[in-house]
Amino acid sequence: MDSPRRHHRYYDLILAAFVVVLLCSNFIGAGKAAIVDLPYFGTVSFGAGILFFPIAYFFGDILTEVYGYAYDRRAVWAGFAALAFAAVMAQSVIALPVAPGAYMANYQHGLETVFGNSWRIALASMLSFWCGSFTNGYVLAKMKVWTQGRFLWMRTIGSTAVGELVDSSLFYILAFYGIWTTHEVIQVALAQYVLKTSWEVLATPMTYWVVNFLKRKENQDFYDTNTNFTPFRVKV
Repeated sequence: MDSPRRHHRYYDLILAAFVVVLLCSNFIGAGKAAIVDLPYFGTVSFGAGILFFPIAYFFGDILTEVYGYAYDRRAVWAGFAALAFAAVMAQSVIALPVAPGAYMANYQHGLETVFGNSWRIALASMLSFWCGSFTNGYVLAKMKVWTQGRFLWMRTIGSTAVGELVDSSLFYILAFYGIWTTHEVIQVALAQYVLKTSWEVLATPMTYWVVNFLKRKENQDFYDTNTNFTPFRVKV
């Protein structure tokens, strides 16, 4: 008989925040290429969603570190399902006949501009996030066992660097190749990777604080020593 699953006080809250960040960063910010002027580098293009998307990896690191890979895997599948629903909803709303009037005509045009490519963004986001997040969780879980729980900063930064490499390599090619120029796709993807990884470095003090808080409150510090790392399940 399986042992009863532990009740966690904060897991559901982190899961909900994780899904919200994932949806907003992909549907509100991903389609806009912004620019910033940096010393020595000049004008650099980047995806606007990068300002908030790394928070999803922040939550992923926390889930794996405190609760284990299986709980992070469930969160990834929840985010995957939310993105799929949002994409279907966006296309359904766009396809509905428009009521007469100039206002609704302009509104429809705005919807098509913002969400008309949502199916491609959603597919690219789901595939890249799915691959990148599972890579991040796997590397973090394995590094925790190898280091016997030491060097949290090295584990979170290292796993994010690997996961974001997979994510950034896939997303912008799948989502915007043929829409943006090849040069812009490569430039934005590289900037995305560097900025996301740098965000993780800057967030390290916050990661330590949140992880230590949760471990103390949940009375848990999980090690994935006998974990089945297949991504194709949601059971914990």
